[in-house]
Amino acid sequence: MQRRVHDILGAGLVADVILWRRKNVTVGILLVTLAAWVVFERSGYTLLSLVSSVFLLLIIILFLWAKSAAILNRPAPPLPELHLSEEMVNEVAAMIRTHVNNFLSVSQDIALGKDSRLFFKVAACLWLISFVGGLTDFLTLGYVGLVIILTIPALYERYEDYIDKYVIMGYRKLRQFCVLIDQKSLIRFQNLDLEKKKLS
Repeated sequence: MQRRVHDILGAGLVADVILWRRKNVTVGILLVTLAAWVVFERSGYTLLSLVSSVFLLLIIILFLWAKSAAILNRPAPPLPELHLSEEMVNEVAAMIRTHVNNFLSVSQDIALGKDSRLFFKVAACLWLISFVGGLTDFLTLGYVGLVIILTIPALYERYEDYIDKYVIMGYRKLRQFCVLIDQKSLIRFQNLDLEKKKLS
């Protein structure tokens, strides 16, 4: 049984947004991220400098509000009590510990040469990240990634039959090409083998 794209994406709010079933939310996300990208590109701000500036402004406003409220006998700014429970911290720490241990175990297998296939996959991914990182900055890459995530699945869902037809045709042609290459390589190796036998 073939699964639908909506089911593959989780069949929830995220799937609805990615597949443009909630157009207002999807368009809103694209416009807000486009505006943020333009602001960052034109202003010269980095994400870290903008976040620190916003927090600095927030702290100054809250400080001045609290001091003026104390002088004028007014209520202090309404802030929620910020508190992390020990239980929550232990759960997060246990989850992080599990993921870090899994990562270290896999890294050790790669470093010791136990899993060559995984080594080549990781090496290819790191090379690709390095190559793409050299071409663009992180903010632009994030925006382009978001646009791709919000367009490709929706286009695929809309034109699924046509895309599948061409992908299957391309796969068959690639397979035929690989078989042809294999046959030519086999013939070359056989010819080399015959020449070696003649020479010896």
